[in-house]
Amino acid sequence: MADTVSDFLVQRLIDWGVRRVFGYPGDGINGILGACDRASDAIEFVQARHEEMAAFMAVGHAKLTGEVGVCLATSGPGAVHLLNGLYDAMLDHQPVVAIVGQQARAALGGGYQQEIDLQNLFKDVAHEYVQTVTTPEQMRHVIDQALRVALSQRCVTCVIVPSDVQKLAAVEPPREHGTVHSGIGWQPPRVVPRKEDLQKAADILNAGRRIAILVGAGASGAGDEVVALADLLGAGVAKALLGRVIVDESLPFVTGSIGLLGTKPSWEMMQQCDTLLMIGSNFPYSEYLPKEGQARGIQIEIDPRRINLRYPMEVGLVGDARETLRLLLPLLWRKEARDWQEEIAAQVTEWWALLEDRAMRTGPRLNPQRVFWELSARLPSDAVITVDTGTCTNWYARDVKVKPGMLAAVSGGLSTMGPAIPYGIAAKFAYPDRPVVALVGDGAMQMNGCAELVTLLRYWRRWRDPRFVVLVLNNRDLGHVTWEQRVLEGNPKFEDSQTLPDFPYARYAELLGFEGVVVDTPDAVAPAWERAFRAERPVLIEAVVDPHVPPIPPHLTLGQIKNFTLSMLKGDPDAAAVITTTVRETLVRTTGR
Repeated sequence: MADTVSDFLVQRLIDWGVRRVFGYPGDGINGILGACDRASDAIEFVQARHEEMAAFMAVGHAKLTGEVGVCLATSGPGAVHLLNGLYDAMLDHQPVVAIVGQQARAALGGGYQQEIDLQNLFKDVAHEYVQTVTTPEQMRHVIDQALRVALSQRCVTCVIVPSDVQKLAAVEPPREHGTVHSGIGWQPPRVVPRKEDLQKAADILNAGRRIAILVGAGASGAGDEVVALADLLGAGVAKALLGRVIVDESLPFVTGSIGLLGTKPSWEMMQQCDTLLMIGSNFPYSEYLPKEGQARGIQIEIDPRRINLRYPMEVGLVGDARETLRLLLPLLWRKEARDWQEEIAAQVTEWWALLEDRAMRTGPRLNPQRVFWELSARLPSDAVITVDTGTCTNWYARDVKVKPGMLAAVSGGLSTMGPAIPYGIAAKFAYPDRPVVALVGDGAMQMNGCAELVTLLRYWRRWRDPRFVVLVLNNRDLGHVTWEQRVLEGNPKFEDSQTLPDFPYARYAELLGFEGVVVDTPDAVAPAWERAFRAERPVLIEAVVDPHVPPIPPHLTLGQIKNFTLSMLKGDPDAAAVITTTVRETLVRTTGR
């Protein structure tokens, strides 16, 4: 039996297969930190610069490995700091366990320093399971349940451990009334739909002539089955942002991303299809799906609570995506007519040509699309891509072709700023022999990315492959929100809120001992990427790019055009440059000139 409750906790994590805990120290978790030190040959404590970053690392670990991520924070402010990262996990359905300290039991209720009602603090983000350990006998089943619930429900759970409990002697629960005796382990069940529901879905798909498939993160591991299905039915495949690595984007019938960040072929396919098959996606934007009544709908989803939520479906198949598709495929007829798929393929070919044309267009400043287009051609086949929230997400979603074998992580449901570098650090711990590329805007870099480069400095020499490439889009503008102000609100850019102070990102990286590269001309982009992927240490590429290149959605509404016009008429400070660039981009998008 372990010496203390903390030793038991750490050993139990090890027994569950946890090999890494992301956190930041504080006196509220000193007992647990001591136990981590004593077990450091079997479990690693990774020190972030901030508890929010530790939570992001745990989320990144979960997203990129499928395993449970574990983060550790002290009581009071440390616990509060975890929340944003934990909400990222909650909204993207990732298994993460938060372990937090609390003041000693005798002080609770007395307004003691750093005393917070942690049960209430975490009851939303960890609503499936949040418990406070008040006796040594309780620790065993609480940590077991926290891990089992997180894995089985793909959710956040939280274990609160008062500081005095951490130091108590570990005790096994006695075999008597009023005690719980839990065990280790959980394996996912084989969840498949009923045969009659599979047949109903097959009948609809067999009858369809213009079939559109939309895949999300829930289709992970089912890429081969999706491709086989599309080939059988002559269908097209669009991808939600979190599902970009599911299907090879070089296939001619794959239309790419959907939604505000999406492609014109995805938009056209959804407007013209007569049958929609959604697989493992909770894509929220109804305006980018078929009009209600236009298409017959089928949904494959492991969580029955999300069936029929985004589009009225005729058949909802509750089951694992891969297992369900394997049962569905033998029930389908091969469609000899390929006109629909050929039409999609022609649109996809034209779209990629337009993207290249737009990326190669030059202006007074470096085109950000060029930066991503050149990256796409040079990404190592085993790259792990982590993406922040902002205009960099737009260019990643459209201009980067994700190839088989690559991994990617982005904040989807929460769309929070700041996770790209901590995601990337978690990726390097999980896959130390794979290169990582973190795509970051200057807003996110100033928010927390610069600090997490210090974490990178601490650990990068431990990894077999030292390549960790950070791209910073330096345009001195919180561009995503700036464009939302113009297009969604009809307001000009609000300089006091949107303009960022300049910062020497590349020189800062050099100060830390990394390679720093400043890119501000088109001809310098490709050599910068090539240099970064040859480097034997982390590299930061600072791309000084044009903030006026518009992230135009695949379909412009009259309302968006009206709002944009109003924002210019109201005196946007960058009106002349914005109008010039927007007209050029719109013409390229529609005519290819």
